[in-house]
Amino acid sequence: MFNSKIIGLGKYLPENVVTNADLEKIMETSDAWIQERTGIKERRHITKGDGNSTSVMGVKAARIAIERAGLKPQDIDFILFATLSPDYYFPGSGVLVQEALEIPDCPAMDIRMQCSGFVYAVATADQFIKTGMYKNVLVIGSEYHSGGLDMTTRGRNVSVIFGDGAGAVVMTRTENLEEGILSSHLHSEGKHAEELSLIGPSTGRWVPEIIETNDPEDLSYYPYMNGQFVFKNAVVRFSEVIKEGLEKTGWSSNQIGMLIPHQANLRIAQFVQKKFGLSENQVYNNIERYGNTTAASIPIALTEAWEEGKIVAGTKVVLAAFGSGFTWGSVMIQW
Repeated sequence: MFNSKIIGLGKYLPENVVTNADLEKIMETSDAWIQERTGIKERRHITKGDGNSTSVMGVKAARIAIERAGLKPQDIDFILFATLSPDYYFPGSGVLVQEALEIPDCPAMDIRMQCSGFVYAVATADQFIKTGMYKNVLVIGSEYHSGGLDMTTRGRNVSVIFGDGAGAVVMTRTENLEEGILSSHLHSEGKHAEELSLIGPSTGRWVPEIIETNDPEDLSYYPYMNGQFVFKNAVVRFSEVIKEGLEKTGWSSNQIGMLIPHQANLRIAQFVQKKFGLSENQVYNNIERYGNTTAASIPIALTEAWEEGKIVAGTKVVLAAFGSGFTWGSVMIQW
C-alpha cells in the first residue's frame, strides 16, 4: 500500500499589481470599503500582451514545483489542472501544460470545481497514487480572472475580489502510511448552483444568442455572487469539513500546525480561526496581497507558507475550501 505526499511546490503571480486605489479610478469604490468587506488591499492582473494565460501561468508554477521535487518534466505520470478560467472552452488546459512541458505521453485532466478545485484535485491525485496507477502527479491550480470581469461600478461587488495567479505541487508515493495525505473529504450541494455562477456563454446560452440580442444589460457572461448567502454557507461548511477531517485523523484543533483556507474573504478565514481557537501562527492568509484566485489560492498560499518555513517535516497541515456549486472539501496532511 502507498500514501501520497507533496514533494515540490511552486507559484507564479503576474507582475502587474492592481491596488484598491487603482480601482477607485475606474469605478465607485474605496480602499476602506474593499478592505472592510474582504480584507483585500491589492491583487495581481495579467497585462494584456505579456504572454500569460491560465495554462502559461500554470506551466511557470509547475516548472518550479518539478525542480523543487528533484524531478524532470518527463518524470510526471499524470497532470491534474484545476481552473474555472481555461484558455479555451475546449480542450482543457491540462493538455496545453503537457505540451509546454514536452512530456511525450502523459494523461491530463481538467477539474472544474471552482474555489474547491485544488482540494478536489489533490484528493483525486491521492487516489490515483494510492492505487499504484501513477507515481508522480502534477497538480496545478491556475486562474485568469481579470479578462472576464465587469470592471465598472455595476460589477464592483465581484470584480474587486478576484485576482490572477497559479500554484502547483508535485505529489508522489510513499510507503510510510503515517505521512502525507491522511484523509480527504469532498462535498457538493447543487441546489445553490446559481448563487455563485457564470451562466453564459454555455450550451444553454451560446455566443450567437448573446451577440444577436446585444443587450448591454445582459450580465450572464459576468460572474454573479449572492455575497451574503455565500458567506453564511461558507462559514458553516468550512467549519464542518475541517471538523470532519479532525475526527477522521484523531487530531485536536490545537495540533493543527498550519491551516491553509481558500482565500475567499478574510472575514471567513477569521471566523473559522476563532471557531477552532487557532492562533495567527496556525492560519495562513495572503488574500490582502493577491485577492481571491479561486483554484490557485490554496497552492499559492501553501507554497508561500512552505517558503517562509511555516511548514516543515512533522507539521500537521489542513487544506480547506468552499466555493461555487456549492462545493467544499478538506485535505489532512502529515508533512
